Amino acid sequence: MTTTVSLSRLRRATPRRRRRGWVTAYLFLAPGLLLFVALIAYPVLLALRISFFDWKVVKGAVSPFVGLDQYHRALEDPVLRKAAVNTVFYLVATVPAQMAIGMLLAVLLNKAIRGRVVFRALYYLPVITSWVVVSLVFEYLFNTQAGLVNHVLVDWLHLGHHVDWLGSRWPALVTLSLLGIWKGVGWSMLIFLAALQAVPRELLDSAAVDGAGPVRQFFSVVLPLLRPVIAFVTVMLVIGGFNVFISVFVMTGGGPADDTQVVLTYMYKQAFTFLDFGYGSAIAYLLALVIFALSLAQMRLFRYDEEVGT
Repeated sequence: MTTTVSLSRLRRATPRRRRRGWVTAYLFLAPGLLLFVALIAYPVLLALRISFFDWKVVKGAVSPFVGLDQYHRALEDPVLRKAAVNTVFYLVATVPAQMAIGMLLAVLLNKAIRGRVVFRALYYLPVITSWVVVSLVFEYLFNTQAGLVNHVLVDWLHLGHHVDWLGSRWPALVTLSLLGIWKGVGWSMLIFLAALQAVPRELLDSAAVDGAGPVRQFFSVVLPLLRPVIAFVTVMLVIGGFNVFISVFVMTGGGPADDTQVVLTYMYKQAFTFLDFGYGSAIAYLLALVIFALSLAQMRLFRYDEEVGT
């Protein structure tokens, strides 16, 4: 009888404890949720609303509703198309290079070599350095008249003439891409290095017993195990490539004649130079849609590769 009463009390008490647990959890989450709503969710939804209006920043001015006109204008904007091409060029130039160099450095620094901790720190140092600082350094290095790069190529090596690195479209995009690779390769290296250290040593020893050399071990054992990490790094680098802004803004400002505009600098120019916040918001949402679609496609592609591999 006593056991039955105790069980009934426990059953009645369990839902109360669960409710108290949920209340406690939400109380701890509430400050972060409030900050998220105030600083992220509300501005994002407000930007979506602004994109449907010819938004006026003057207090009291009427902002007429224009519907999808801003999005239609973006799809027909030749400068935005050029900015999209420049962004894709930057993406294609930086993402594979960062992944390949980062993987190579990770493999080398995963070995028992002297001073590897120092080398890891040195390769990661550009990642934590300010974008503004490194952009100004590269702007000096690739300056047409007084830059160190032209000085070495022309005055020391006698290779042709001074290149206008930042004054024309494609040399400027190459320079921006080199900066992106140099600054981001340490991040890829660190992620790949952590993944390599998690590879079971027994698998590599078994492959060595079967006669596989270091190269065969890497491609047949290590690389398949790194597929989830490669997928993560690819998605993050693609998102980062689409979000290139500071280096372009500091080094070229999108010029000359909008030749080096990328999507974010063009969006910034429309919103904060011309005060066309409706059009700028529409560009931002189109970019977000493209990034979301590409990220989803990449995740599904890597998931399909893993299913085929199994």
